[in-house]
Amino acid sequence: MRMRSDEFLGWQNKAITLLGMSGVGKSTLAVKLRRYGWFHYSVDYRIGTRYLEEPILDNIKRKAMQVGFLRELLRNGSIYIGSNITAQNLEPVSTFLGKVGNPALDGLPLDEFKKRQRLHREAEIRAMRDVHEFIDKAHELFGYAHFVNDAGGSLCELDDPQALADLAENTLILYIRGEKATEQELIRRNQENPKPIYYQEAFFDHEIDNYLAINGLTDSSKINPDDFVRWIFPRLIEHRKPRYEQIANDFGYTVAAADVEKISCEQDFVSLVAATLESTQEAVA
Repeated sequence: MRMRSDEFLGWQNKAITLLGMSGVGKSTLAVKLRRYGWFHYSVDYRIGTRYLEEPILDNIKRKAMQVGFLRELLRNGSIYIGSNITAQNLEPVSTFLGKVGNPALDGLPLDEFKKRQRLHREAEIRAMRDVHEFIDKAHELFGYAHFVNDAGGSLCELDDPQALADLAENTLILYIRGEKATEQELIRRNQENPKPIYYQEAFFDHEIDNYLAINGLTDSSKINPDDFVRWIFPRLIEHRKPRYEQIANDFGYTVAAADVEKISCEQDFVSLVAATLESTQEAVA
């Protein structure tokens, strides 16, 4: 959604989509805005509680069935398993997504890994297409004035024109761009704690072939899962950056992660967006 600065300031029911790499500050900002009466729509929460709920629970049950004591309790209905997913605790989603590699190191076989990647992509697309419905719910059902869509870092890789068109029609898209220092911090965190990630399939296929060749491995079952995530993550950042920028250029606006980090209240956020729209207007003029 494109608009002038004065239109944004006068927009009674603001609806914003936050775009950018995981860890760049989207969720932190959304939580801050929630304190000021914004409805926080977490795409990953929607994925985990609606579209991947059953596969996530099946994955946990599969692990539990490997333990004799738990297996019998599950089989006779004495216990049940649930996941406590919240907007701040999305670990069940990450655990389901998993990492490719050696099963002895908790890696997934390549076919299973790619199956879960595809399921995640389908779930994220559906969660994105739900945004306009939740904007209405936020206002009419729950009484929230404003809406913030805390989008997943992989939004730029879904390659679904309809989902992107829906977001552009119903929300103002704000790309939080990390500068070099921000990227280095994201890489450092990933090195310390390599987490499961969604990859665009063509990108993943190309990079895993590179990794196998560089390391002299014959197949993916020999991969150390954590080492692969550490290796591919900087490449993923470079792969995603032009995609984020293209979305922002075509449909939205760009703000610096360093400026977003300084936001302490709703007025700070509104002022930053208004100033961004103003400067964009002047640049176009």
